Amino acid sequence: MAKQKKVLIISSSPREGNSLALCEQFAAGARTAGREVELIRLSDYSIGYCRACGHCNNHRGECTIKDDASAVMHKMLDADVIALATPAYFYSVSAQLKTLIDRSCPYYLELGNRDYYYLVSAFDPDADHIQPVIAALRGFTADCIPDCREKGMVIAAGVAGIGDIDGTPYLKQAYDLGRKC
Repeated sequence: MAKQKKVLIISSSPREGNSLALCEQFAAGARTAGREVELIRLSDYSIGYCRACGHCNNHRGECTIKDDASAVMHKMLDADVIALATPAYFYSVSAQLKTLIDRSCPYYLELGNRDYYYLVSAFDPDADHIQPVIAALRGFTADCIPDCREKGMVIAAGVAGIGDIDGTPYLKQAYDLGRKC
């Protein structure tokens, strides 16, 4: 029997809003496809900023900061599929996701050979303004992680307030993308 794919969805919004709704629909689609799914919210974890001390480079990835970053990284290492979800904040990813990306330094070589998906929500209805967010995500995955496979994305433009995403085609797009993973 084939191994069931493990899907990890990382919601980086500090609130329960539109990007979390995308995550929930992606998760529902992945479950429908028979995947093992875990959705985590970075706001539920305590992850400190990288201090660029270099300790992890000389100590097998061990960080001097004792927080939840390692636990999240191990979830990522255990997954076959990783979906990164973020609201667009000032033309980039959320601070929570950027902090996790920075803390992944000792693990990035091990995060390859996985499928990656992006789920992005943004206040601005002009999707062109979201391109720097996608560039930041690709800078982490495609540019740093070896053998990273970008498999798809949903860009939910023009959703600002909590619930603005309801009734839009973005939720079905996220569900359909989850079914394909």
